[in-house]
Order: sequence, then structure tokens, then C-alpha cells
Amino acid sequence: MLHICALAYMSDLTLLGSAQVNHLHEREHLQVASLDHAMWFMRSFRADEWLLYDQSSPSAGGGRALTHGKIFTQRGELVAAVVQEGLTRYRHGYQP
Repeated sequence: MLHICALAYMSDLTLLGSAQVNHLHEREHLQVASLDHAMWFMRSFRADEWLLYDQSSPSAGGGRALTHGKIFTQRGELVAAVVQEGLTRYRHGYQP
């Protein structure tokens, strides 16, 4: 259970960043917050071993972003899938 909890925590740290790729030069002006976060665990794993986190954002706009993630072991086994919706908007007063 410790490894599941650790991976759930880690999976939330960077996923919304995949929706900000086109706005990297304005990143300090963005307000970002997780609205919901869902995970599915496919097989056992160790969170203290090497894991690859493949992240993408199929849609972002209107202050919201949808992001997907897949987490693989070093052997290429899918251990978890993640979907997150987040708030991504400019901070109050900033004009792009």
C-alpha cells in the first residue's frame, strides 16, 4: 500500500505541466490547480524503482485542461493510468 500511496502522490506533481507546454515562457503568470485526479493500478510495482511517466494533454482551453498519463516499469510494463482535469489560467491582472 505504501508504494501505491507514493505513486498516487507523485502522479499529481507534474501532470498538469503537459498542458502548459505551449505557454512555458509565461509559466510564472499561470494559475494551476488540480480539479480531479483518477488513477487505475494495473499490476504491482515498487515506487522506489525506476518508472517512466508518459504524459499528454489532448485538450486545454477556457481555463481548463485535460491530461492523461501512463506509468511504466523499466521492463515496459504498464503499472498505472492517470487522468486529471485541472484549472489552468492566467493570474488576475496579467495580459498575455
